[in-house]
Amino acid sequence: MTKILLLSDTHGHMDKAILNYVEQADEVWHAGDIGSLKVTDALLALKPTKGVYGNIDDHIIQKEFPLNNRFLCEEVDVWIKHIGGYPNRYDVSVREDIKRNPPKLFISGHSHILKVMWDKKLGLLHMNPGACGKHGFHQVRTMLRFDIDKKDIKNLEIIELGKR
Repeated sequence: MTKILLLSDTHGHMDKAILNYVEQADEVWHAGDIGSLKVTDALLALKPTKGVYGNIDDHIIQKEFPLNNRFLCEEVDVWIKHIGGYPNRYDVSVREDIKRNPPKLFISGHSHILKVMWDKKLGLLHMNPGACGKHGFHQVRTMLRFDIDKKDIKNLEIIELGKR
């Protein structure tokens, strides 16, 4: 079983509250708008970290992280893209590929709105962890954590880090 901490939209912010949850995870996944490599350096110092760059991330971050990250975690096909949309409203940049070859778990960030939805048509789970940084319109800083056990995604938890 792999314990995942999923975060997004740090916009250069990292703090002890986030790092406390990182220590409890096996892997950290970042869904973009990292803002500074200091963020991912802090994550990588504690746990293996996968991610993508977002629309605010500069060329330095873009050299370290891809626009799309598709990989297997145990037996779960995962696809992370910062601007990916959500079921019935996928971004045009992924719409055809996601219909042709849907992952089991599709993750996006960007909206700063925590959302977990089942896509019945494509048989996939969509997650957006909201934003755990302090920049943006969101009122409460959020992340998600869950376990991947072979082909199952389970024990999903919403983490609220307080007001931004």
